Amino acid sequence: MKKLVALAMSLTMAFSLVACGSSDTSNTSTDAAATTAASTEAAQTAPAEKQDVSLRIWGAEEDQTMLQGMIDSFKEHYADYANFDIQLGTESESTAKDTVLADIEAAADVYSFASDQLIDLVNAGALQSVDEMDAALEAYAGKSVADVKSANAPGSVDAATKDGTLYAFPMSADNGYFLYYNSELVTPEDAQTWDTLLAAAEKAGKKVGMTLASGWYNASFFYGAGFTTALNDDGSTALDWNGTSADGVTGVQVVQAMLNITGNSAFLPIADGDVSNQIASGDLCAVVSGTWDATAAQTAFGDGYAATKLPTYTCGDKQIQQGSVAGFKLVGVNKYSANAGWATLLADWITNEDNQAVRFAEREIGPSNIKIAGSEEVSSNTAIAALSEQSAYGVVQIVGGKYWDPTATFGEKVAQGQLKADDEAGIQAALDELVEGVSVPAE
Repeated sequence: MKKLVALAMSLTMAFSLVACGSSDTSNTSTDAAATTAASTEAAQTAPAEKQDVSLRIWGAEEDQTMLQGMIDSFKEHYADYANFDIQLGTESESTAKDTVLADIEAAADVYSFASDQLIDLVNAGALQSVDEMDAALEAYAGKSVADVKSANAPGSVDAATKDGTLYAFPMSADNGYFLYYNSELVTPEDAQTWDTLLAAAEKAGKKVGMTLASGWYNASFFYGAGFTTALNDDGSTALDWNGTSADGVTGVQVVQAMLNITGNSAFLPIADGDVSNQIASGDLCAVVSGTWDATAAQTAFGDGYAATKLPTYTCGDKQIQQGSVAGFKLVGVNKYSANAGWATLLADWITNEDNQAVRFAEREIGPSNIKIAGSEEVSSNTAIAALSEQSAYGVVQIVGGKYWDPTATFGEKVAQGQLKADDEAGIQAALDELVEGVSVPAE
């Protein structure tokens, strides 16, 4: 008991923490249960003075209300041990890396991000190793890093790990996209191909929306046709879109197919991060997005709310199934946080089993937590079912930091019709420029 109290005191000094109660996590092994019980006993003696703890946390705009509730429950859970000042800010998971790396020391203590950003964040020294916080988690939250790993899907843990070290807490296992549609205007058959989907939208006087100015979304057309992306040892991206795929399709043909879609009057290119607003506008009858927009789509489409895999697209004389990116969302702690211990506990709290259940209930976000993912509510969900259907065509996208700007610029050219379908030379030049741009080594 004295050793555990001494451990708590040392962690207080090291991580700017005071002792706090155990979480609701239960451990199955005798040793883990004994550790949890001892941690709880040690934490029952409240400190003479509560510590003043200031933290900043960033999350997506559409998650602000939900996150505030999680913050409030965190503060209430540890109310006997600290006076908290926790400020919630807005930052999309898709742009978190760029904002953090612009000034790591000025970034939030806790932030969420897409799993494909992990390598760049770790290489830049922007993430506190979760493994190094194992003692703090055990002493204060009654769980170990091993418990965090075993509670979440292996793929999500792998996505949060670099060189054998865990750098973030898995938050969701649904960071992929598929097609939402209004079944009162678009039939299930219409939703199977881009040709019939756009025809149905035109007939209904509505639009089909998709983000193209993003290498996360526009890669879906190339992945479907057998093209690839890969990370080189120097941090650059290996990209073959300007050649011929293993399926015998040229990159030029894929771009021509994309231009035929974007040139349709029923197609609406949507800026990255603006999908939920466009859904709410009422102008859409279908949209490419993920589970994070399930609530918005259900509200907009009402009784017609439906979802399915992405459509096929016409490429020459072929119908090619559109691919997608399969990924995860993670929550990390800033390595420069002045309260890294409390920040770690907050990151763990907002990603624990209970709060992953809250995410699903309030926002229909697919959980990485194995127990919640296996529940009947999750498995019977419309959006999750569509994601599962599309996952057969999903690719785990690992690319370098110099991938994003060139692919966004390229996608914007396609979206705005700056390239012409009958100008094969112009398209080839644009693809060559894209490949050259992403081939730049990481700084």
